[in-house]
Amino acid sequence: MNQPQPVKDASQLYEVERRAQHAARPGFRIMELQLSATQTVPWHSHTNISDTFYVLEGQMRLFLQDPKEEVNLKPGEVHVVKPGRPHLVTNAGTKSLTFLVLQGVGEYDFVPLLPG
Repeated sequence: MNQPQPVKDASQLYEVERRAQHAARPGFRIMELQLSATQTVPWHSHTNISDTFYVLEGQMRLFLQDPKEEVNLKPGEVHVVKPGRPHLVTNAGTKSLTFLVLQGVGEYDFVPLLPG
């Protein structure tokens, strides 16, 4: 089976209501994403960086593999996903979900996961 190739810019792989970059330094960046009630960030992992999710508005449901886990976050709550751990981000509410994701330390990539 062909493994998906990591990409440096995942913005074309999935739709969001809004995407803004707040900081970018070598090895670290802060992105703000806004998802509608029906949008998701598809299953993926990162080779070198961790994702630290911080919810600003709405409710996030985060699905993880290795081990399988589901995390629900409300505004002000944080969860860290370590490098290499597959995860999927969904909106758990009926209104828009707005969150920050701090990504680092290391070179960013987005490794899409094929449905298994």
